[in-house]
Amino acid sequence: MAKFVFITGGVVSSLGKGLAAASLAALLQARGYRVTMQKLDPYINVDPGTMSPFQHGEVFVTDDGAETDLDLGHYERFLGLPMGKANNWTAGRIYQHVIKRERRGDYLGATVQVIPHITDAIKNAVRSVGNDVDIALIEVGGTVGDIESLPFMEAIRQLRNDLGKQETMFVHLTLLPYIPTSGELKTKPTQHSVKELLAIGIQPDILVCRSDRAVPETEKRKIALFCNVDQQNVISCVDQDTIYKVPFALYQEGFARKVLDHLGMGVREPDLSAWEAVLEAVVNPAYKTTIAIVGKYVELKDAYMSLAEALSHGGIANNAKVSIRWVDAENVHDEEAESLLGGVDGILVPGGFGERGTHGKLAAIHYARTNKVPYFGICLGMQMAVVEFARNVAGLAGAHSTELSDDTPHPVIGLLTEWVDGGTLQKRDKDGDKGGTMRLGAYPCVLKPDSLAAWIYPQGEIMERHRHRYEFNNAYREQLEQAGMVFSGTSPDNELVEVVEIPDHPFFIACQYHPEFMSRPREPHPLFTAFVRAALEQRKRRKGQEA
Repeated sequence: MAKFVFITGGVVSSLGKGLAAASLAALLQARGYRVTMQKLDPYINVDPGTMSPFQHGEVFVTDDGAETDLDLGHYERFLGLPMGKANNWTAGRIYQHVIKRERRGDYLGATVQVIPHITDAIKNAVRSVGNDVDIALIEVGGTVGDIESLPFMEAIRQLRNDLGKQETMFVHLTLLPYIPTSGELKTKPTQHSVKELLAIGIQPDILVCRSDRAVPETEKRKIALFCNVDQQNVISCVDQDTIYKVPFALYQEGFARKVLDHLGMGVREPDLSAWEAVLEAVVNPAYKTTIAIVGKYVELKDAYMSLAEALSHGGIANNAKVSIRWVDAENVHDEEAESLLGGVDGILVPGGFGERGTHGKLAAIHYARTNKVPYFGICLGMQMAVVEFARNVAGLAGAHSTELSDDTPHPVIGLLTEWVDGGTLQKRDKDGDKGGTMRLGAYPCVLKPDSLAAWIYPQGEIMERHRHRYEFNNAYREQLEQAGMVFSGTSPDNELVEVVEIPDHPFFIACQYHPEFMSRPREPHPLFTAFVRAALEQRKRRKGQEA
């Protein structure tokens, strides 16, 4: 069984517990330890799949089809290991599990209570990731003091008693705000946060103090004194201009070494050479390019966390800095596209749901296709590329997706359950459950030889992660092929279209799956690598024309 490190947060939310935890995990992994991670989310939703991005940010999808918190993206990117359903538990999922057992009579007539039944379920979930690893890092979502977090806090308190002090460790992340008028970092919020933890029986072993500047030793001494923590275990975590500096900043503070000391494990020197190469490419790129992301959640960057990171990884692979121009799809119109998209080297339309912003996405795709700007579409970005091509190239006036138009004369995109022979529609239940009803997780895709997709990927068959309900309607495949669209990726049975492209274009490719979920800084995804390369070539062409 692994040793467990529990990471909690205080003072305010969104302090970066997931990033700090992933950085610690990377430092432990670089020392040769087998590491895994888990996120415990206190909200009652069974998973974030039905939550608005404005509420939750990105939904990260794993190979086994789990819709999870975006922190699992940080875990995968920093560790290079796949996560799954066992790595993310919500309060809703825990309660659902316990209630199902109660309905079956598993508790033999006992009164089912938060303690011990809910806390036991949480403890079992935590223990489930402890096999075949040396250290499991468990992040508890929310902030200490939240009512909904209490069962999780009680469960990890009990685990300390069950497993022993040397088998477990409590790390608490807090904010040290700087008050400009007094010129001081204030430690009182941290003191109160630790007081809240102590009130529920948890004494932190290490404090990680987030601030916009280095924490002086005098302030560390004060924190240690009032929070009953060794001064050497008060760690400064200063804001960085790139997330890939965070592991190095925490390495300088001796974070991983202190964790290993507490757990009684050997302290080995880490091999950070791969991370140093990543950081060098990020900090000192030889080239630069600008790519527009045309979406409807652009004011909330967390909604596109993996997408932005994957573009950064594509830049790393090309020794280039990728600047993102965030374009609100609702503001894009055919006659104004140039003012919003002119001068970019590539255009990306990401996934999404619902009608809002789709007209702008269609206008952006039309602009990219007709102006020969490299285009990359993902999920809805592929479906809208098909719609735009069907309307403006194949001559299918009014072509659309049945998600957005029930009365379209040419339903080129629709639910799998809608199609019957000949591509006609059958009635569907629009009022059924939404959660967990999509095509989720990793599925195989076969690539067409001599296509752009086959050139980009080094193998003929790939596995990619999906999150969607709507698919291309095969009744229109032959007609669009005759108009010039290439269907270069399909499911092994050739029934589901996975990749489309337009050969008469410098770079125009779109996929039904979400490749951003598979990209890593040390292993950039080939589609993003190729897209950034095409954007760099476009920049050269554009600069040559301007000269």
